[in-house]
Amino acid sequence: MTDDLIKSRDRSLANYRFEPRIAETGKVVSVGDGIAWISGLPSAAIDDVLILADGSEAIVFDLNASGVGAILLKQTDELTSGVTTRATRRALGVPVGEGLLGRVVDPLGVPLDGKGDLDDIAGTRPLEGPSPTISRRDFVRRPLYTGSKIVDTMIPIGRGQRQLIIGDEGLGRSSLAIDTVLNQKDQDVLCIYVLIGQRRSSVVNTLAVLDKHGAMAYTTVVVAEASAMPGLKHLAPYAGCAIGEAWMESGRDVLVVYDDLSSHAATYRELSLLLRRPPGREAYPGDIFSIHARLLERSTCLGAGSGGGTMTALPIIETREGEIADYIPTNLISITDGQIYLDRSLFTSGFRPAIDIGKSVSRIGGQAQHPMIKAESGRMKLDYLQFQELEMFTRFGAKLEAAMQKSIRRGHVLREILKQDRYSPVTARFQLAWMIAFNEGLLDDVQIPSIPGLLSTLADHVALSAPGLDEDREKWVDYVTGFIDTSAS
Repeated sequence: MTDDLIKSRDRSLANYRFEPRIAETGKVVSVGDGIAWISGLPSAAIDDVLILADGSEAIVFDLNASGVGAILLKQTDELTSGVTTRATRRALGVPVGEGLLGRVVDPLGVPLDGKGDLDDIAGTRPLEGPSPTISRRDFVRRPLYTGSKIVDTMIPIGRGQRQLIIGDEGLGRSSLAIDTVLNQKDQDVLCIYVLIGQRRSSVVNTLAVLDKHGAMAYTTVVVAEASAMPGLKHLAPYAGCAIGEAWMESGRDVLVVYDDLSSHAATYRELSLLLRRPPGREAYPGDIFSIHARLLERSTCLGAGSGGGTMTALPIIETREGEIADYIPTNLISITDGQIYLDRSLFTSGFRPAIDIGKSVSRIGGQAQHPMIKAESGRMKLDYLQFQELEMFTRFGAKLEAAMQKSIRRGHVLREILKQDRYSPVTARFQLAWMIAFNEGLLDDVQIPSIPGLLSTLADHVALSAPGLDEDREKWVDYVTGFIDTSAS
């Protein structure tokens, strides 16, 4: 042994201090339905990760005098009563970073797409965390275009806003959210799509649409399908939020879709009742409002001093028979900055997307709307609602004045314009073009059946040669008028 090695050894021995380590262990008392009851672990805290001797993994979800209630995240066939349990004294985290783009992961960050391990990971981030303080936030100032003609003109959304998508099952709620993701291509917005409690066929269809339209390049999909453990379904939206938060705090713009929070609320109710928490209104525990508020409050617009990033949230919620006064819908309506309401009668009548313009509202999105689009959309929502009221008189054969007949005619034109196929988002410049054409009366004499074809041609024309959004209105009027005249001839 050389002198240097001897001296190094002596220094190490001189600095060594014996510190006994006390490991706190417990035992599983009972297990079932994704829940484990554990005795011991007197120092355990809520959300602590527990490692079980059989290889299972859980987090602390309930504390009482007799022991710990934990929700299982991983479960082996060997898990039974008597298995020893160790508390790690750490909270659950999820990988974050650029390596998640284009990947499909579960709420623990485990890849599900068969593409191997995650690369370019910046570290892990706790699933739960405080929302940004008021001093770190800024006003919503920039628009987030969904590609929907109705939403971008009459119910605008700003970057950093929380906008609820609400309606019965099968009315196109998810399609509207997917359209929004597709429309972020080349917009420098990173997307996270969280699928909670969906059937595998629905998950596969969603992934296929995103991949077909090239959206996976800027999107991360977090999946906790219907067959997943209740604990994973509960954690899914928090995992998506944590991934988005890391990008937001680095100054990026992020869009998070939670599809859907009805399934999340049902899972939380299931876990709470299994843990013997007392049910409250409609059998939901009293803190169901708190868990959704904590989740959605993390979406915001950060001030320049905090990086200037934004995270926009599109939570989806299901109603039954159009009843928006149920417990969970009213909770989320009160938490969010507005709602897009989809109506069954509109859907069955062929008006799609079946957005009820009267019941839909965006409380802060108008502040972020582009001035040109805002000016053109001005009274459009009010005029459309007035048209719907006037239209009711025609159903009873009432005779109307010429001015009212003209208003009804324009209302029918606008209704036809607002119809839109799913997975076909449109650009902001096209939105401005059709609004100018409508407001200038250039479409008043066009036959209703001819409008879809004319709009399709206009969209192609705009994509090739339209002025910028910041050009003056006269230039836009000349541009659109020239196109309509050419098309008519």
